[in-house]
Amino acid sequence: MIRLGWLVAVLLLVGGCGTEAATDAAPRRTPDADATVVTPTPKPTLPPAKCPPSGGAITVGPVDPALGHRAVTVKLTNCGAKTLTVDGYPEVAVLNARREKFKLTVAHGSSYMATDPGPTRIRLASGRSVLASVAWSNTVTYGDNQNGAYFAISWRKGAAPVIWPEYIDIGTTGKITLTAWNPKPA
Repeated sequence: MIRLGWLVAVLLLVGGCGTEAATDAAPRRTPDADATVVTPTPKPTLPPAKCPPSGGAITVGPVDPALGHRAVTVKLTNCGAKTLTVDGYPEVAVLNARREKFKLTVAHGSSYMATDPGPTRIRLASGRSVLASVAWSNTVTYGDNQNGAYFAISWRKGAAPVIWPEYIDIGTTGKITLTAWNPKPA
């Protein structure tokens, strides 16, 4: 028993011996003097818009990609002085680079990316916001692949749409799914 203990102790001590420190073992790389350093440029963000006459300002978050599925969060903020009544779903269209509407099926409900709370009437006080999700699948099965360049989004029927630049790789599905306006993320 004692011999085994000594053997283990000696092996541990010998195993820890070396000629240089572990941090010095890996060679250090230095950039070439003429090397060009490339820094990624962030996606440009749009400046905050002035409050439109309707009192409802729309912004769109970045695309959230997941296994061929995509979604953006649309935020409606009451930037006016009066309380807004929000009911149901946003009005959404996808536009090409020439700002022409795609022929799409617009579904209301849950998707792979978001759960639809269902439409409810929300009284939106000044400075408050609600959210909705726009989801699509980048599935290409047959036919021409469609890629949008803009969203046209209105917070209610009849409100002037906000044209928001975004790469929308809708594939051949021809479908987007919307969740209802909700004070909490979908």
